[in-house]
Amino acid sequence: MAVTDEAIAKIKDMIVSGALRPGDRLPKESELAAALGLSRNSLREAVRALALMRVLDVRQGDGTYVTGLGPELLLGALTFVTDLHRADSVPEFLAVRRILEPAATAMAAARIGEAELDALAERLDALGAAPGAEELAAYDLEFHRGVARAAGNSVLCSLLEGLAGPTARAHVRRGLTQEDAVARAPQELRAILGALRDRDAEAARSWATVHLASAERWLRSAP
Repeated sequence: MAVTDEAIAKIKDMIVSGALRPGDRLPKESELAAALGLSRNSLREAVRALALMRVLDVRQGDGTYVTGLGPELLLGALTFVTDLHRADSVPEFLAVRRILEPAATAMAAARIGEAELDALAERLDALGAAPGAEELAAYDLEFHRGVARAAGNSVLCSLLEGLAGPTARAHVRRGLTQEDAVARAPQELRAILGALRDRDAEAARSWATVHLASAERWLRSAP
């Protein structure tokens, strides 16, 4: 592993220094191994590891390329991590969301378009007065994704997407089965929409904090 780690570090240094840029094709394996002072086996292992991290893209019959290195690629592994967490760590993931998501919501207040707000409001209305937990959880995810995208920060958006992985969403759905959740969650989402429409960043931040605190409370009381 130490040799593979060294190989990974050397390829990383090439990318950081600009010797390899997003979209560049890596030199032939024999040439790159010689240039870096590595064995071809250790280079192959490093390429496999970096491909899993979405730093490199191995194209059969074509070659190996540096990816676009966008946050949505490089932070995509966070979803994998959240899906492996234990149930007792869910409150910790929610606590991180409670730090990041209100900030994203406040940022979105200055950027989100009226058409986006109308679409989110229409879909919320379509849920009706008594939506099911599954429907509400799906909309809640869609809502927060839309707001995070509107914040205009791809790193923040990718972090929040990772924190809302499938396993985390399953726990949110469990929390939404609580007696007052189906009634209160839509009200809180409407309050966030209202603050966004008013371009009131601090009100949007406050309502997002309230909504996430409610999710934590429902989760703690869920059977």
